[in-house]
Amino acid sequence: MSDEQPLLLIGNPDNRRTAGLQEARKRMDMSPAVVLSYEQLLRTWRQGGTLAELVKSVPIAASPLIRLDAPGEDWQVERGLLHLGAMDNKVWRDETFEDILSKIGRAESGMSDVWSSSPQILGQESLSAEACLALEQQWGRIYAPAQWFRGWKVCLERIRLEARELWPEVRFWNDPQEIGLMFDKRACQRHLEQHEISVPPLLPSSQPVTCSETLRAAMDDSRMHRVFVKLAYGSGASGVVAYQLNPRTGAEIATTTVGMETVQGRTVFYNEGKLQKYTSHNEIRILMDWLCAEGAQIERWMPKATLDQRVYDIRQLVVAGKAGHAVMRLSRTPITNLHLRNERMLPADAGLSEQYMSMIQQAAQRAMMTFPDSWSAGIDVMLTGGMNPRAYVLDVNPFGDLLYRVQHQGLNAYEWEMMLLRKEPVTHA
Repeated sequence: MSDEQPLLLIGNPDNRRTAGLQEARKRMDMSPAVVLSYEQLLRTWRQGGTLAELVKSVPIAASPLIRLDAPGEDWQVERGLLHLGAMDNKVWRDETFEDILSKIGRAESGMSDVWSSSPQILGQESLSAEACLALEQQWGRIYAPAQWFRGWKVCLERIRLEARELWPEVRFWNDPQEIGLMFDKRACQRHLEQHEISVPPLLPSSQPVTCSETLRAAMDDSRMHRVFVKLAYGSGASGVVAYQLNPRTGAEIATTTVGMETVQGRTVFYNEGKLQKYTSHNEIRILMDWLCAEGAQIERWMPKATLDQRVYDIRQLVVAGKAGHAVMRLSRTPITNLHLRNERMLPADAGLSEQYMSMIQQAAQRAMMTFPDSWSAGIDVMLTGGMNPRAYVLDVNPFGDLLYRVQHQGLNAYEWEMMLLRKEPVTHA
């Protein structure tokens, strides 16, 4: 693709993602992306406006390529998405958005445990629209995850509809509906499984797992006593618990980044930024009741391959169908995310064989092929331990190209994307 088609970046203007992309475009002698902030867009919608009104003031002369970036790391945006997902928001009474929610529900068809009898993503915690806009930031606190995701899904769909109305020939870097699918760990795993991509097996259950009691019963019935319980809409290890239960003694251990605190008689939940272990049955019950009520992906705790007594998995970037940058994440704990001070290493420096890297790259590329209207993603892949390892896809991150200190073909991740963008057009609508 030439640089003739303008790039419209919808994201958070002052963060490292936007800066990295703009720097890459400058180095590759490309014009800067036009940046539109999520905060501006959400505020415009609250005031009754549309995307069309907002872009009148930005220099876009032709139908753009739209890149939606991660909405995180901005408190105003988080509040705005919670507000958009509030059940008493006027958006829920608008006929247009009832249609939107219906479409969202149909996109996740087959997920009866999520959508129940309505296309709404329900959760334990619910904030009114007015309360959302009055929230004051508490660092690390996790607010109403299911409500946030409702707002994010509506945001994605409204961007898709308004952009196509404004520019009939518009193209998206990653399709908004596919971004929503990647974001929902439960829907994404089912999607991958339907396309015969190897993923960790789900915890079998004869009834929906909605609390710690039904979780333990399902673990006992299936004899799956080591599981990962993951907040369905979390990222960066937010709401991830490595949980093991001794079937003989009933002893249990939950390793997680989630902290809990009692405030005015109710429990609130935080991202601690470091791992901790819970062994108290009462604390684990409170944690699991919350996770399951908000929506959890529950899967077998697969034994990962190890290097020097550390388990590892790989973040593999796939762009335009090509496997590029890869980062190895090593940990002495079950959770490998790098922001938890785990070690990062390049696969070549770790001595990972070409055979193993080929397995990882092929698994990531096959997973990416199941999202035909998306151009790039970071795919998390693990290898099992033992003499004959198998590759399993753990996660698909539509914003997984923020990779530090790693190059491919002499370029960083954003530069490589820009180089490919020049050579290979984003052809999906």
